Amino acid sequence: MKQHGFIKSGLLALGLAGLLAGASTASAQFVNGGFEDGTFNGWTKGSGYWDGTWPINTSSYFPSGSNYSAGYDASAIVTPGDDPIVGSLLNRVYAGNYAVRVNDWVNNNSISAIKQTVANYQDTTIFFEWAAVLEASHGSTDSDNFTLRLTNDTKGITLFNASYNSFDNGSIFSTLGSWYYTAWQVQSLDVSAYIGDTFTLELLASDCPYGGHAGYVYLDGFGSVIVQPGPGGGAVPEPSTYGMIGAVVLLGGVFIRRRFAKR
Repeated sequence: MKQHGFIKSGLLALGLAGLLAGASTASAQFVNGGFEDGTFNGWTKGSGYWDGTWPINTSSYFPSGSNYSAGYDASAIVTPGDDPIVGSLLNRVYAGNYAVRVNDWVNNNSISAIKQTVANYQDTTIFFEWAAVLEASHGSTDSDNFTLRLTNDTKGITLFNASYNSFDNGSIFSTLGSWYYTAWQVQSLDVSAYIGDTFTLELLASDCPYGGHAGYVYLDGFGSVIVQPGPGGGAVPEPSTYGMIGAVVLLGGVFIRRRFAKR
């Protein structure tokens, strides 16, 4: 009888593990979305020299693109701390121990870019966070700039597009000297109508084309769960995961009560 109880316990444990694994799998489709590997694992990097051609063709700056040049790559994984231009007004990391900075504050005509594609996406929401720093420069077509875009590749539609330059910098920017900067912007996109589709998030940041003004953008938290802001923050389970955990606890409690009742 004890052996039979042990087998049932083992089967229950396997069942609970399966439920939890299912909850994890639903949230594990993004590779290194918060850059917590401390690397660019899962991301494709791009870079090149901006000669002033407008609009900028983002795809041409990734490997095999006509404007790709690895020597202009100015992206880096960053740790929590003050931004080098606006200081304590902006932390380099939104959550956890790492984020990415795409491009930098050196004005040398550089363009830097990153992207990641996730196929057969099964969650209902996509989250990501970003913050930008742009140096005041020229007009709307020749200033330092950036474009952050989320596309549904299956449907061929754009679900999110943030495109700014230091001339048309928008009300979300604040000013420090000759620089414009944003606080961390938290994006939450409902993709429940596109379950199973393929999505791509891409970010391109560019200096001005004359080598006189720079721009760069931080990105963090690309995934299916909300993350806690601030250094040391962690992922918060999405509601579906909470439901799985609740079901596991309830099922475990019922099993234990039945075992003790039989004694």
